[in-house]
Amino acid sequence: MWPEFIRLWLLGLLFAAVLMAVIWGIAVRIANAGIVDIAWSAGFAPIAIFFAVAGDGFDVRRAMIALLVSLWSLRLGGYLYVRVMSHHPKEDRRYADLRREWGEHTNRKMFWFFQMQALLLALLSVPGLLICLNPRPLLQPLEFIGVLIWMIAITGESLADRQLHRFRSDAANRGAVCEIGLWHYSRHPNYFFEWLVWVAYFVVASASPFGWITLYCPALMLFFLLRVTGIPMTERLSLESKGALFADYQRRTSPFVPWFPKRG
Repeated sequence: MWPEFIRLWLLGLLFAAVLMAVIWGIAVRIANAGIVDIAWSAGFAPIAIFFAVAGDGFDVRRAMIALLVSLWSLRLGGYLYVRVMSHHPKEDRRYADLRREWGEHTNRKMFWFFQMQALLLALLSVPGLLICLNPRPLLQPLEFIGVLIWMIAITGESLADRQLHRFRSDAANRGAVCEIGLWHYSRHPNYFFEWLVWVAYFVVASASPFGWITLYCPALMLFFLLRVTGIPMTERLSLESKGALFADYQRRTSPFVPWFPKRG
């Protein structure tokens, strides 16, 4: 198993590295590094399909994980494409800040930043690869549970994105804080359900040999969302733009897991 695992994973890593190199070239040309988010999200689909085609595990299992990953990947990639391109040529604040920090070294450092995204893409694709190498016939109860979690997660994430888009599309809401739907119960329901997607992949992978090692995937995503580029940066920018309105929203509303808001 392991020689085949290493061979296929390295091919997946090579694809991700080439993809990010091409995207870096486009980003330099259009002066908008935000397209890396689109490529990173959408990049999981071709890797998952490749693993499903090249793997020698149970065919129904391979088709199942390729479908789950592709639907999630292309939905998120499409959503980010609309968001990034709607603001183009204006660049996302995160990348604009990096340009100011890196100055004349921006293009070189951005190349390696994009390559780090390629490595992360390959590392987070490991659950799919282990699943595609599992020869055990018939799906196991854990896999059905994982699919159920995935369905809840993708529905919640799609709904949160749609509610936020609808709120922002209304000019009357300019400068206001979105508190409709799922956003009434969590300040970042999209992040919560995104994390739940990775929990689902881990649960499905746990039914395969050595699948338990992929616990690092939801753990890593949780770390990024709670401590790095997710909630901290989003809330800092929201406080800068909305001030006391968002501070009050912070006080009343759960930061991550949807829950009933505080009274008073």
